Amino acid sequence: MPVGFGLVGCGMISNFHAKAIEKIRGAKLVACFDMFPASADKFAKANKCKAYHNLKDMLADPDVQIVNICTPSGAHMEPAVQAANAGKHVMVEKPLEITLKRCDKIIDACKKNKVKLGTIMPSRFSAVNIALKEAIQEKRFGKLTLGDTYVKWWRTQEYYDSGGWRGTWALDGGGALMNQAIHNVDLLYWFMGDVKEVSAITDTLAHKRIEVEDTGVAAVRFKNGALGTIEATTSAHPGLLKKTEIHGTTGTVIVEQDDLLMWEFVKSNRKDASIKKKFAKTKGGTGGASDPSAISFKGHQDQMTDFIKAIEKKKKPLVDGLEGRKSVEIILAIYKSSWTGKRVTLPMKSDPKIPNKPKKKK
Repeated sequence: MPVGFGLVGCGMISNFHAKAIEKIRGAKLVACFDMFPASADKFAKANKCKAYHNLKDMLADPDVQIVNICTPSGAHMEPAVQAANAGKHVMVEKPLEITLKRCDKIIDACKKNKVKLGTIMPSRFSAVNIALKEAIQEKRFGKLTLGDTYVKWWRTQEYYDSGGWRGTWALDGGGALMNQAIHNVDLLYWFMGDVKEVSAITDTLAHKRIEVEDTGVAAVRFKNGALGTIEATTSAHPGLLKKTEIHGTTGTVIVEQDDLLMWEFVKSNRKDASIKKKFAKTKGGTGGASDPSAISFKGHQDQMTDFIKAIEKKKKPLVDGLEGRKSVEIILAIYKSSWTGKRVTLPMKSDPKIPNKPKKKK
């Protein structure tokens, strides 16, 4: 009997989930639900699954064991909690939610109902990023000194105008940082460890009719003493490949998208030559730098496979709810620093308050 998936929300990202599930042996997309019945019907027809017009009915389907939440970011909590209360395991598209309070409600519901919770962060499943993580765990960098990540992408005004929720605090939860760069923020934390404090500036420089930032920069101090930078934008035409740089006293690694630009250590080992050859810059592709639909579903596939194994073996998935919460907290700290003009220390005791007069959508 295959593991049955049900999707909530049938927008663009749900297509990547569907393609990923199709490629997983022993998994099957069983059902879908969308608040707009026509969207659910269209998605179901394209993906040969059952369309539900009532979420409660889909959650009562015994063939659905895992529910994937693909709604707008600020609408993750309600269906995720409902799914957990129905005894279903839950996978939530990034970000887990847009506030810490809402993240915690999802985490608590899954814990209470003893179901697994995963946050979609497919970049952690990239082979080159896994190799980099292993090098850090092997202490090959000596003392970590700098961790930098850059997401310099381009989004047209039409992109923001295409959906009433895009660019709003209520449903997008933020702009270039919360929506586009969160994958790299998660990677940076995964590589460098917990963040101690941030100092940041954000602004809206290239787009109209949005409340959120399209450009942000942050200086970061990690708990291990290392420093770092985060740059995120959707206002850099034509859109560049995302990049992460990890530096230490005995090594440097630079990854651009899924390609390796530098892999250098004071002491080389027998794996270095094969790693350099395997991840040489040959793959190409834009990775969503200018087109949000131009991404691979392979990371989703690998993460869902990990999630299924976590259920079967009764262990924690690689990116659970608490892991997903951390990138949200880092980004909210960046927003708070920008709004207050002060350094912000983590962990935060509460969600930052959005300024009284954010830019309004017209």
